[in-house]
Amino acid sequence: MVVAVTALPGMAQQRDLYAIGEPVQPMPVDPAIVHALQQVSAKRIHQTIEKLVSFHTRSTLSMDVKDLPPGEGIKPAIAWVTAQFEAYSKACGGCLEVKHASYTQMPGKTGYLKRIPGPTVITDTYAILRGTDPAEANRIILVTGHLDSRNSNNFDGRGAAPGANDDGSGTAVSLECARVLSKLRFPATLVFVAEDGEEQGLFGSKHLAEVAKQEGWDIEAVLNNDIVGGDTTPGDKLQDHRVVRVFSEPVPADATPQQVRELLMLGYGSDSPSREEARAVTEVARSYAKAYGPDGFVHPVLEFRLDRFLRGGDHYSFNQEGFPAIRFTEWRENFHHQHQNVRVVDGVQYGDLPQFVDFHYVAKVARINGTTMASLATAPPPPVDVKIVVSKLDNNSTLEWKNGPGAPTDTHYIVVWRPTAAPDWTRQIDAAQLAHVHDGAYEKNADGSYVVTVPVSKDNVIFGVEAVGAHGQRSTAVVPMPTR
Repeated sequence: MVVAVTALPGMAQQRDLYAIGEPVQPMPVDPAIVHALQQVSAKRIHQTIEKLVSFHTRSTLSMDVKDLPPGEGIKPAIAWVTAQFEAYSKACGGCLEVKHASYTQMPGKTGYLKRIPGPTVITDTYAILRGTDPAEANRIILVTGHLDSRNSNNFDGRGAAPGANDDGSGTAVSLECARVLSKLRFPATLVFVAEDGEEQGLFGSKHLAEVAKQEGWDIEAVLNNDIVGGDTTPGDKLQDHRVVRVFSEPVPADATPQQVRELLMLGYGSDSPSREEARAVTEVARSYAKAYGPDGFVHPVLEFRLDRFLRGGDHYSFNQEGFPAIRFTEWRENFHHQHQNVRVVDGVQYGDLPQFVDFHYVAKVARINGTTMASLATAPPPPVDVKIVVSKLDNNSTLEWKNGPGAPTDTHYIVVWRPTAAPDWTRQIDAAQLAHVHDGAYEKNADGSYVVTVPVSKDNVIFGVEAVGAHGQRSTAVVPMPTR
């Protein structure tokens, strides 16, 4: 007979994992972040989505349709998004660098390449808000949504493809984050992206991720928003506008087979950098939700899988290149309003139309994205070379780590942990309480790494280390790899 002792009343406080530290605490609220994100406007989001729909189709394949009426197709949509970024930049004194990543995608006979009938120009549009700290400006955080749309026929570059929810909503999130966050300055760099070619096979995000890899971008997080319109189909009583799903990969997509085996052996099957990014979103929500009022925020629900069944998103392109990336998606999708020709059949309206978008919900999704970006960009870089010492059998856990590149001198650290079966961090302790402190500084190893010992058995929990800055904002957690 197996007894699930974790559920027995009165037992928790007797275990070592509860005998030290405290329950995970919210971060301090940064008033500047709250003030900026309070400016997110459902009205502007409504206007943005209506404008995107007005292009009739934003199919990537419309780029090569020569006789579309003026103002229709992906090309004028790209021009309009570019103009929006440029207007935001003008309003902040030229703080944004507006760029395009463009290339010609060739067709093929296999996989997604079959969705490209001929050489097709694909163009990503993005705006960069450079970090103000030379030591930290290389750290990059992206928010993305895809600009292109489609209808029932993937090869139709002419017919109506309004794409209000998929993914006018995600594009609106990226634009609105750019508008409000460009009014602030951060140590790290923020990038706001409207990708192309998603519906044909994630081509735009794949190209941008490859550019980032080739150019050595230090991407700390990618927040991809795809179908975040909070579908409002009349009669659907199962939609939940209080929450948003957050999808993330379990182990890194670029891990070698040997690395995958090691991660699974260690119980790290749910601790990829992307999964820690998702947990960071929950930390932001826990800290900031009340600051925006009872109806100003949306709560993240961690979905421990890469994406929905039979579907995929642009975050995966960044995962493939080894970057942490997650996807936001509304709680309950209505497939009559995705990838459908606009029509009415037996009284049922098909098509991805603005009438089925909750613009206040999109605003709340934009707010959680923007708050996460701002919090991570204000926090110090995550620690590096995080290790757990396994040289002997004991019931303690010795952790080591080093400052992330460019970490400010006032950076301090929090150790977090959770039972191996728990989805999110449950306990924390300031690392200074565990270390011998001399003249206000942590004790360090000869190589300059921090070292602390937690009186909790490493066999029963998973640890993480977070960097904390002067404003109290925290980096994503980094789990320790074993060292002897």
